[in-house]
Order: sequence, then structure tokens, then C-alpha cells
Amino acid sequence: MSNSPENEAEEVGDTSGRTDSPVNAEEIPPDGGVLAALDRRDVRGLYIYLAVLATIGGFLFGFDSSNIGSALVFLPFELGSWGTGITVAGASLGSFAGALLAGPLTDRFGRKSLLLADSALFAVGSIISALAPEATTLIIGRIIIGIAIGADSAIATAYIAEFAPKKRRGSLSILQQWMITVGILAAYVVAVILLRAFPGAATTIDWRIMLGVGFIPAIISLLLRARMPESPRWLLERGREDDVATAMRKLDIEVTAQQIHAEAVAVQERARRLANTTLWTPAVKRALAVVCVFFVFQQITGINVAFYYGPQLLSPYFGGDGADPVQSEIAGVTAAGVLAIVNVVATYFAFHFIDKLGRRKLSIGGFSCMIVFLVIGAIGNATLTGTAQLVVLMVTFALFISSFAIGVGGTGWLIQGEIFPTAVRGRAAAIAASVNWLSNYVLVLTFPVMQASLGLSWVMIIFAALCLAGALFVHRFLPETNGKTVDETILLFEGPVNREDPSQPSATPAALR
Repeated sequence: MSNSPENEAEEVGDTSGRTDSPVNAEEIPPDGGVLAALDRRDVRGLYIYLAVLATIGGFLFGFDSSNIGSALVFLPFELGSWGTGITVAGASLGSFAGALLAGPLTDRFGRKSLLLADSALFAVGSIISALAPEATTLIIGRIIIGIAIGADSAIATAYIAEFAPKKRRGSLSILQQWMITVGILAAYVVAVILLRAFPGAATTIDWRIMLGVGFIPAIISLLLRARMPESPRWLLERGREDDVATAMRKLDIEVTAQQIHAEAVAVQERARRLANTTLWTPAVKRALAVVCVFFVFQQITGINVAFYYGPQLLSPYFGGDGADPVQSEIAGVTAAGVLAIVNVVATYFAFHFIDKLGRRKLSIGGFSCMIVFLVIGAIGNATLTGTAQLVVLMVTFALFISSFAIGVGGTGWLIQGEIFPTAVRGRAAAIAASVNWLSNYVLVLTFPVMQASLGLSWVMIIFAALCLAGALFVHRFLPETNGKTVDETILLFEGPVNREDPSQPSATPAALR
């Protein structure tokens, strides 16, 4: 088979008839290099296509983490508060382990190989969950899915950051968050269709289909991801020059063997210089600490309560004297599905703002709005009854979710992928993702107990206080990375945030001293 650019384009599945012209070798100035060509490239259909392939795991992430929320009220197992928390949190526990394992594995075997393994794990976990005869098997299936979710969350945005042009890296990377929201919505759509079509089978067959249907997109993602190019930056560090040429052709950039060799020598020389000191410089450690704490606040402020426990939380508000319990639970699933639609729409707006307003402003604004809506919702839940209580909760939940989706949700995954040097990106992103999932696990495990002991209103007040702490943290410690190349962002962490201009370093970079 020919290795011409045309055949390479077909290999990654772009058969839409696009007319993108490749960047010819002579268009790359001698002082620019192969990686500079990636940073300068205009975003074309192929880049969006590859970003979608990378974030298919985000769809599965959203689908498989949320379908338990719809199935939970119909599981024929006696669980109790702690058992419920353990069942729902099984995926989060697996995600913690998957994220930790992904770091060294992706740096050793490459981004593409791990993305393929993730798709396979999604498929296996879905089948085990659907066929579970009792709670223990279900938890095992959820943990396998969680391993895939955790690994994928550690890899996807890092992969995108390594080929995306710098001026559109934010909008391409935030596809991960948008795909998560689409997956969440799809889980609720499937649940509503099943429950309304076959309400009598809710506790027998419906919940199994809800948990098992994720097998289909998992297999599709496995087939499509097999045709993705490997990260050129990772290949250059490994000295795999022939593979770099293949990957660059798949990205519509033609380069000569001489250019690739010169770039590989430069990249490996930088790696050797770093190896003589340390890859984990103070700037890298500072950046890792900031991302990890950001992820903690992203989780403990309560967003996943709405999607993991949404149907269970909302069902009682649709009940009443003589109400059919199954119909009340179906109404709760439907209401949670409405919130999932809000999440998808709000995340779409994040595409337009993330590269215009920047990461800091969106995050601070998101946390601040979340405080307002949590407090209003808590007061309404405590003082109102009946329809008024339900309306206030639905509206404030919707606005809370919108604030998170636009300002906080995608920002964490974006900075996780863009601020670390290539040599440690896989491991650093994996550590950050594992912290995210450990925080998620603690929240999901303890929420049923917190609600039972404190009540929903007080739990919402606690979340509001944590949102305030999150906004203050971002203001104090997160610099503005918008518009920087992936190699420039780490310089912003050489010292504290520059108060006069958060997009500039506050200290002289160590490399220039």
C-alpha cells in the first residue's frame, strides 16, 4: 500500500472530501522546525476529527459514569447508604487506579496504545456490569470501567495538546468536557426511552440494558482509534523518525527526513540536558500542585452529585400520596435528563469563551456563580414545599450546572494537558487525574451519608463554601496559560502568579539565568 499523503489521510478516516492543502516542507523555515509547524497550523477538519477520536473516551466517561444514576433506583439489590455509595463510587475508585497506571504506561508505550486499551476496557466493563447477578459483580464491572475512565482522562487532553495549534488548543481540548456532557445526556436518553417503553421491566431488564449498551460505542471507538496517528512530540523524544514522518503526513504536514532528524536531535538533546538535572523541576512541581488542587475543588464542589444521584434525589419531589413509585422514579430520571441537556448546551458555550476570555476568568466566574445558585437552591429547598420547591431546585440546579460547565468543568482537563513539558506530561497528567478521581470517589461515597445526616440544604451550603475556596485558590495560584505554546506554559510556574499580568512569568525562567 502506498504511503502517500492521500492514502494517509484516508487511513485516519477523513473521507469527507476536504480540500485542506498540506504544509509543504519548504514552508517550514529552518529555524522553525517540525513542532513549530504544528503550533502554527490552522485548525482544519482533520484536526477536529482527531480531537473527537481522542475524546470518544470522554463520551464513554460521561455515559458509563452516569448510567448508574438512572439504574440505581431499579437495582434489585439491598444496598443501604454505604452500599449505595460503594456501588456508585466503584467507577471512581477504578478511575483513581487507572489514572495512576496510565502515567508511566503512556510515557513508555505512547498515547495511542493506551487510548486503544481504554476502549477495550470500556467494552469489557460494560458487559460485566450488564450481566451482574449480584452487587459484588456489578462493583467489579464498575471498577473495570473506572480504570478505563481514569486512564482516558489522563491521556486524551495530553494527546490533543501535543498536536493542536496553540491558538486553538483550548477549544480542541475542551472537546473532552463536551463529549463527557454528551455521554451523560446519552445515558439519560437511553434510560428514559427504556423506562417509558417498558416500565414493567425496570427492575429486571431495563437496568441491565442501561449498563450494557455502552459496549457498542466502546467497540466503535476501538476501531476508529486504531487509525489515529501517534503523538509526533512523543515519537521525536523516542527517536522514531520514520514514524514521525508517518504521523506528520496524517496531520497534513509534509516534512523532509532532514528536518525530522534535526528536530529529533534537538528534542533528545534537551531531554538529555534535563536528565542531567531533573525532569521534576520546581516549576513542574508547582504546576502539578496547582492542577491537583484545582481538580480537588472541581470535584468536591458537588457537580457529580447531580448526575450520579440526580434521579434518586429528584424522584421524591415527583411523588405524593398514592403516587406510583415506579412512575415517580421515571419522572426523576427524566428531570435529571433535562439537567443533562443543560450541561451539553452550557459546555458548548465554553468553546467560544475558553480561548477568548482565558482560563482564569472563566474559572473564577464559574465558581462565583456556583456559590450564588447553591445558596438560593438551599434556601428554597428548606423553606418551600410542593411545586414551588421543585421549580426552585430544578432552576438552581440548572444554573449551577451551567456555571460549572462554562467556567470550571473543561478548564481542569485543559490545563492538565497543556502546562507540563512533553517529557513528563504523561506522568504528571496521570497524577493530576488520579487526584481528581480520588476526590470524586470520596464525594460520591460520602454523599448519601451526608444527605441522610445533614439534609440536602446543608450539604448545598457546604458545597457553596467549597466553591468560595476554589475561586480564591484560582485567583491566587493559577496563571493565565491562554495563547502560550505547550513549551511556554511551564515558564509561568517558575514563580508565583504575576499579579500585574497573569499571562507572563513573575520570575526569570531558569533556562535564561
